[in-house]
Amino acid sequence: MVLIYRAQDIIEAHIVAGLLNAEGIESHVSGHYLQGGIGEISVAGFANVHVPDDELEKAQQVIANYEQNLNKAEVKTAAEVTVVTAKWLRYLAAILFVIIVSFLLAL
Repeated sequence: MVLIYRAQDIIEAHIVAGLLNAEGIESHVSGHYLQGGIGEISVAGFANVHVPDDELEKAQQVIANYEQNLNKAEVKTAAEVTVVTAKWLRYLAAILFVIIVSFLLAL
């Protein structure tokens, strides 16, 4: 078996392995017991995905598609966060305005 992907954590390694398995490519995730040794600290680089040598080319295509879609999702998520943050700031400003006006009218 050959190393095909170094995941950020064990969860991402299993996501990639699941994608490979869905395409009929046998895969193996390593690094399970290293996470227990690390504990609650989030450390990257210990979770790896391995595939058989004869499935390497097909697996590389699946992973390339995964990484391409991952990058698109990150860009979209960042844009959505900016829009949502702007909306919440406007709501917060409106609420503060109402509270200040109500307080001043009560005086």
